[in-house]
Amino acid sequence: MNLISVIVTTYNWPAALELCLDSLFAQNDRNFEIVIADDGSTPVNQALTQVYCAKSPVSIQYVHHDDQGFRAGTIRNKAVAVSQGEYLLFIDGDCVLGPEFIARHRQLAEIGCFVPGNRVLLSESFTQEVIENHIQIYKESLLYFISLRLQNKINRISAFIRLPLGFLRKLQPKKWQKAMTCNLAVWKNDFLRTNGFDELFEGWGYEDSDLVIRLIHAGIKRKEGRFAVPVLHLWHRHNDKSKQDSNYQRLMDRLKQQDFIVAIKGVSQYCKGASYAPLRV
Repeated sequence: MNLISVIVTTYNWPAALELCLDSLFAQNDRNFEIVIADDGSTPVNQALTQVYCAKSPVSIQYVHHDDQGFRAGTIRNKAVAVSQGEYLLFIDGDCVLGPEFIARHRQLAEIGCFVPGNRVLLSESFTQEVIENHIQIYKESLLYFISLRLQNKINRISAFIRLPLGFLRKLQPKKWQKAMTCNLAVWKNDFLRTNGFDELFEGWGYEDSDLVIRLIHAGIKRKEGRFAVPVLHLWHRHNDKSKQDSNYQRLMDRLKQQDFIVAIKGVSQYCKGASYAPLRV
């Protein structure tokens, strides 16, 4: 595998995105590109983000669409359509990554598998502290995070433990639960084969689970990323969940349809004639 495309979803929180990008800029493995997938940020926040992107040591692109509510699946599809890598790594713009994050995901990558990582949640007060003081938590040691856990500033410490696991990582090849796009890797060919995210999932909820279920239906197996590739997830208020119940019902219906693989309204609509230009190459 050569180039990895890191798809970073964001919406009107440039301070968090700056921390996320800082941690990407500090990666030991530099053979990746960044595609910012902006789900409708205001012009002011767009400008702040684009100025900061100019500092990137790797190729970076910025994809934006108008704010019509939560459409994370749609903007991710648009971002993938302009990506150049053969392997996709989805993260959220409110996540901070350790310096070995890309390298470890590269080590876990395997043909025929998708790899979900896990996350460590920061408390509300500690998130504010990190943002206000621009604390570079991605540089800290395990002892630092143990201290944070003792102070209830993070919700767990186990995610930072590194375990090889080997064949144990593939013990649940058809498990779709807790595979989220704040930390999910998939081969681009597999993503395109399933037509990416289904944009029928409008509003918050389950567009990532739907993708994973269709990958499993297509014969792509889960390879567990726990104890290898955690992210630090900044606290934020919940999104509008008014569409959650209808999205969940659609998900349950699809779970029963073993032959349902290709998204009805997916990435294919953006893969021809895309006109997005790189901010910096």
